[in-house]
Amino acid sequence: MLALSFTSKWDRKDQGPGLVDRLRGTVRQPMPLKSQLDQANRQIKFLISQLDGTVGRIRQRDAAIFKNVVSSLAKHDMQHAAVYANELTEVRKMGKMVTQAQLAMEQISLRLGTINDMGEIANTLAPAVSVIRNMKEDLRIALPEADKEIGELSGLLSSVLVDAGTTGGISLNFDAANEDAQKVLDEASAVAEQRMRDSFPEIPASVLAQDESEGLTA
Repeated sequence: MLALSFTSKWDRKDQGPGLVDRLRGTVRQPMPLKSQLDQANRQIKFLISQLDGTVGRIRQRDAAIFKNVVSSLAKHDMQHAAVYANELTEVRKMGKMVTQAQLAMEQISLRLGTINDMGEIANTLAPAVSVIRNMKEDLRIALPEADKEIGELSGLLSSVLVDAGTTGGISLNFDAANEDAQKVLDEASAVAEQRMRDSFPEIPASVLAQDESEGLTA
């Protein structure tokens, strides 16, 4: 009976309501878990695309500010160079955060694509839900226009996880899920850090030294 319940929940085919239900017009077939996961993955890929656009805008902003730093240095205007360098530092912090979010979401998308049956949901989906919960605020900062979609995605994945646990009595190890999620976030952070080093020119040391000396005398 349990296996049958799993199968019907995982990839249930719409049988259509009965005659009485059709006459009442009140029956709405619940979406199979597989379809819900496919929908979640489409939403994730949409967010990844949005994040990629944000990274592109950050690159443009970074290039413009870096140009101002170089221009100020050429004029020996260390005060303005330091101001631009501070702004550049903040832009790059945002760039790293957005890149980390993009990498983590890509990892979640890959994991969702590997789920083929109910038995894989606990080990695969629970860490994914934990990652999204941990990154929810960063995602909202990076994509304020997608706040609604982020909330819906988190709710959808949580609902699938709860439904799977309720239907099949799947035991969730939250400590292991959180540990796995932290590994995903740490790996994304390390890769994002390396990408920032590879993609963005270093801020001239003379400007950073000027900025530090001003901070000491302030």
